Amino acid sequence: MSYLGALRLHFAGRFQANVSTVNNDPGHFDNALFKPEYQQLQGVNFMAQANGWFNPEGDAAWRLLGCTVTSAWMPSGSSVSVSVSTSDPVLACIVADSDGLPPAKLCDLDSEQQLVSEIWGLQVRIADRQGNTLLCGDYDPAAFIDIWDRATVSAGGDADAGAMYQSVLRNLVWSDVSGSPFLTALKAAAGDGLLSIKFNVDSFNLDYTSPDFMTGRIAGTIGPASADEPSHLVLGRQFMAAAGQGGNFFMPAGGINFCVARVDAVSRLIYLDLGNALQTGAGDALIDIGDITLAVATGSNSTGPGGSTPIGVLPATGADGYTGAEWYARTAGVVVLPVSDSLLATVQDSPLVLYSGNGSSIRESSTGLFVRADRFVFRASPGDTLSIVCHATRFGAPVPDGTVIAFGADSSQLQPSNMINPMDVPPVATPLSAIGYATASSLLTASTDAAGRVVLSLPVSDPGQPRWFKGGLDFGIDGQVYGIRPAFQDVADNGLINPWNFVSILLWSAHQSQTEPPTWYGDLQPIFQQYANLYPVMNRFLNLADYDAVVANRRLLLLAFGLNPADPNSMPVTRDLSPAKRSAILTWLQQPVPPLGEPPAAISGRTAAAPVAVTASSDVSLPDRRGPQGGKASAMTRRLAARSH
Repeated sequence: MSYLGALRLHFAGRFQANVSTVNNDPGHFDNALFKPEYQQLQGVNFMAQANGWFNPEGDAAWRLLGCTVTSAWMPSGSSVSVSVSTSDPVLACIVADSDGLPPAKLCDLDSEQQLVSEIWGLQVRIADRQGNTLLCGDYDPAAFIDIWDRATVSAGGDADAGAMYQSVLRNLVWSDVSGSPFLTALKAAAGDGLLSIKFNVDSFNLDYTSPDFMTGRIAGTIGPASADEPSHLVLGRQFMAAAGQGGNFFMPAGGINFCVARVDAVSRLIYLDLGNALQTGAGDALIDIGDITLAVATGSNSTGPGGSTPIGVLPATGADGYTGAEWYARTAGVVVLPVSDSLLATVQDSPLVLYSGNGSSIRESSTGLFVRADRFVFRASPGDTLSIVCHATRFGAPVPDGTVIAFGADSSQLQPSNMINPMDVPPVATPLSAIGYATASSLLTASTDAAGRVVLSLPVSDPGQPRWFKGGLDFGIDGQVYGIRPAFQDVADNGLINPWNFVSILLWSAHQSQTEPPTWYGDLQPIFQQYANLYPVMNRFLNLADYDAVVANRRLLLLAFGLNPADPNSMPVTRDLSPAKRSAILTWLQQPVPPLGEPPAAISGRTAAAPVAVTASSDVSLPDRRGPQGGKASAMTRRLAARSH
């Protein structure tokens, strides 16, 4: 089971992702050279004046805004009625976040890996129009994937991007749903206490003059989930896109982005998810690329182009056409097509193909083989052992027991940079020995079980301090960021590569307090100073770089730093504080009078940073009207992969 099945509801609306952009530049992590203007709004002379970019005052809040249920489907495959006499009340429901907790938080993994932003602390509710909660569940923290250049009418940078999130809802709490046949069926199907949720995000607004600033469009699906299937991945038919030319993120050569389908052999239906696969034009409308045909490769027996036989068609226009004003919101891009008895056996063992009237196309690999990690973002401390779970399939079914999967170190999508000092760029993916690789060409291997599941147990060790700035003793980015890519050991089994199909790891450095108990100057001031620099919205309430202010608020800070990172109130909001440093902070805050310690000696050639706090009277530069910079699109230009071309 997953969201991509018969029993499902679709919802649509908007979302807010009010991220701070100060910490997007690795150069801003250098405490000694940090300047107050780095917390100010992006100026018109951006390339000459590095600063806080387009949203320095962001608080990282992630919210669902005005999302409503747009359709629902029963286990039989029939749509929930919209007639006056038999209407299911679920059609009048909203999909919202928590009504009793602070908003969820959107967090990059690292300033040098900004392309796997995760949502933390999100509760998802289905509620009636009066706000009464019918269902509430906790969203497993998950990162976006398959980011691409979705918009053909460019608004610039991140505004052109589309991406998707897939996860599960846990800790389900149901109210009385007996009045809704759909919710009653959904509750019965959630026997493992899980629901599957997937949503597409695009059309992000970066115009600071707009009331929709830092918001975008969202369309998603909720369905049942089971404990024995992946949480962030559909075990189905994987359509693989070849890379085209141009774009900020990924431009599919065939015009259709990576997508997935699931074949239900019992009901003889194919569920196809095009929610993050079709390009948009003016007004967010889906581009008309002609009727889209789902086909199966049949070689010489084909009746369609490219040696394929048509299975079904998604029309471009008409009552069910994908270019219609309501189609995307009503379906979230999910299409259901029947497959004939005569084609079913062929479909289960041959590549599926999508092609359109204007020549756009995408298909499965010829072998049908696919492997991907379920969870693909990890934070780790020295001494941890990561359990990286991957699923390998052939035409949607598990590969044979004992299939060898190779894991290679791959830093090509990481984004090292320093806009402040390009001669002092913190390196990524070194030392590789900290994640168990002898050289960049080394491979680690593991074999699948009967379910096509493979687990790489990866012990990690202290990476040292590879990202300390030149001349600095305690100024830098904690730990190191790495990439690992799974693939079939037999190279012939690997077809087109999805550049986003890899595992990202933030491995923190070991930390030992200089004194016991820790002191402000000896241990904690550089940590608090860095957060004061990089998260200026806190300065409205508390200057984290000031000892007296921190001590005066130590009880609240004890609470916030002691929370589980999955809690929306957890500090720091960026989720990039190592457990070792968190422990040191809590130990220090627990002292009746947290010790100050001795100020450190000045570092030769560098000026120690004074506490930074931006006030309403600060001289804020006007934004760059050529288009906001400093977001995901800027990070993409810094990838090692881009530099190698």
